[in-house]
Amino acid sequence: MAALQLGAMLDGNRIADELWEMVELAPDAMLHRAILRINEVGPPYDWVGVYLLNEDLLILHSYIGEHTECTRIPVGEGVCGIAVAEARDINVPDVEAFKGYMACSFNARSEIVTLIRDGERVLGLINIDSQTPSAFDEDDELALQTIAESLGNVLGQHLP
Repeated sequence: MAALQLGAMLDGNRIADELWEMVELAPDAMLHRAILRINEVGPPYDWVGVYLLNEDLLILHSYIGEHTECTRIPVGEGVCGIAVAEARDINVPDVEAFKGYMACSFNARSEIVTLIRDGERVLGLINIDSQTPSAFDEDDELALQTIAESLGNVLGQHLP
């Protein structure tokens, strides 16, 4: 099912190019900029965050959206933890139908998780929640993968 297009379309290439222009800055600045640019699309991008992997724990680095208690997620738990455990991106059109869903926002109806990698090594992920069911389509997936790839290339040079 195609995503309901409420806001502007996410332009992953434009954001990735902007991130590459920031390559000399600290990785934190790039992560914050990526979240800011993704969030600017507006609905259906209602909560946008980056988690970084620290051993077997995903730690919330930065986000824009309503407050969340999900600041530390064990690998294997919830959509984010399962994505890392299975080393794959996940697009969830209906969070209530997802086995193992961890409700970090009571307003979320769909969620997409895109891994940030350095080669095969998972460094973290981009997590987006939407209050709209089936909010994300293949175009969103591809745009987020482009952004995540740029982040992974830079973070891989700075993280142990």
